[in-house]
Amino acid sequence: QVQLVESGGGLVQAGGSLRLSCAASGRTFSNYAMGWFRQAPGKEREFVAAISWSGGSTYYADSMKGRFTISRDNVKNTVYLQMDSLKPEDTAIYYCAADPLSLVPGPDPRRYNYWGQGTQVTVSS
Repeated sequence: QVQLVESGGGLVQAGGSLRLSCAASGRTFSNYAMGWFRQAPGKEREFVAAISWSGGSTYYADSMKGRFTISRDNVKNTVYLQMDSLKPEDTAIYYCAADPLSLVPGPDPRRYNYWGQGTQVTVSS
């Protein structure tokens, strides 16, 4: 089992920045690809970004490229999502997730076995 706890969400004005953190405990975090997803009210959960176990490969949804950066610290068992140039449409609950099998990170939520409880991000206009 892997337990994931997100933090760092909050209220920010459009154009601002936030850094989300996801602390992992349980089995060996450094073996897992990690991803961030988000879900806005009334919408389906969507992929944001993913990173390989080593941090050497990253993958972003097109709408996040250039604004969001995913990274990880395997010593601290933590994955981060730096979000810059935030827009009101980025408002959502953000979830981190762990994929224990994939060598290459990807956007399919079915690959992720473990999920955190989410952290709310609200971007005001």
